[in-house]
Amino acid sequence: MSPGVFVAILVVHAAATWTMTGLIWFVQLVHYPLMARVGRDGWTEYERAHQARTTWIVAPVMLLELSTAVVALILAHSGTGPAVSSTALPVLWTAACLLGVVWASTFLIQVPRHKRLSNEYSDRIHASLVRTNWVRTAAWTGRAVLVAAVLLSILTSGIAT
Repeated sequence: MSPGVFVAILVVHAAATWTMTGLIWFVQLVHYPLMARVGRDGWTEYERAHQARTTWIVAPVMLLELSTAVVALILAHSGTGPAVSSTALPVLWTAACLLGVVWASTFLIQVPRHKRLSNEYSDRIHASLVRTNWVRTAAWTGRAVLVAAVLLSILTSGIAT
C-alpha cells in the first residue's frame, strides 16, 4: 500500500478528532451549561429535540473517527502500510485507548443521563451531565494533541513521500 494512503487516512482521522474536540469544548463550556436556562415547561421537548439533532451531527464524525483509528492501527501493524516509528506506534495506541474512554463515557455515562433528562429536568442530573462530560472533554483534547503529534511526525519523517 502506498504511504500516501496511510497518510490520507491519518489526515481524515485527525480532521475528525479535531472536529470532535472543538465540538466537545463548545458543548462543555456553552451548550450544556445553558441547558439549565431552558425552563421546566419546555424542557422535555427541548431535550428530545436536542438528542435527535445532535445525533445527526455527532454520530457520523464519531464513526469516521473510530473507523479511521482502526484502519490506521491495522495498517501500522500489518506491514502493508508505511513503517511507523517506534515512538509513533505507542502514541497511536494511547490515542486509541482515549477513544475507547470517549465511547465508554458517551454510552455508559452521558447517554443514560440524557435519557433521564428527556423525561423531566433535574438540577442534580443536569449538574452530573456537565461534570461527567469533563471526561470526554479531556479524552478528546488528549487525542487531538496525540493525533496531531503522530501526523506531524509522519509528515516530517519523509514517510509520506
